[in-house]
Amino acid sequence: MLRVGLTGGIGSGKSAVARRLAEHGAVVVDADQIAREVVEPGTPGLAEVVAEFGEEVLTPEGRLDRPRLGEIVFSDSARLARLNAIVHPRVAARTEELMAAAPVDAVVVYDVPLLVENDLGALYDVVVVVDLPEEEQVARVVANRGMPADQVRARIKAQATRERRRAAADVVIDNSGTPADLDRRVAELWADLSARA
Repeated sequence: MLRVGLTGGIGSGKSAVARRLAEHGAVVVDADQIAREVVEPGTPGLAEVVAEFGEEVLTPEGRLDRPRLGEIVFSDSARLARLNAIVHPRVAARTEELMAAAPVDAVVVYDVPLLVENDLGALYDVVVVVDLPEEEQVARVVANRGMPADQVRARIKAQATRERRRAAADVVIDNSGTPADLDRRVAELWADLSARA
């Protein structure tokens, strides 16, 4: 099994790369999806988040209000660290379960936003970073998610710098071009990963 850590800042196109790798045959483990699962209603994770941050982080339906929680934690590094201490161990345990279930000859791609921030590179055989200039990140998130530019910049500031992320990479995927450019780059990456596996 080849363990690939895939990361990139908000709006970098990391999810688009993960989708393309899955189409090529990779087993993709999505940290964001797992992070949502571990705080679903009725889970110990959600109960602990509410105990830490209060009922105001819940929607009227009792689900986690992610935008509200984001406003709280992305402007306060201590509160962000507390949230991470609740969520990350649960995500790690579920990730290991999913990776253990993958075929022995698989290319397993772990799609994780905070790989560099949490110094997880050593867990993977290959670290792939999806990269583009910060202003393009901001423009894409504003256009695709409707998030205000100042909130996007706050999230970028809370993440590893572009330079630090690139320094941690074994492979950098430039996503500043067209979708066709990205298709070609991911096909080249898949050929490389398959050869390593």
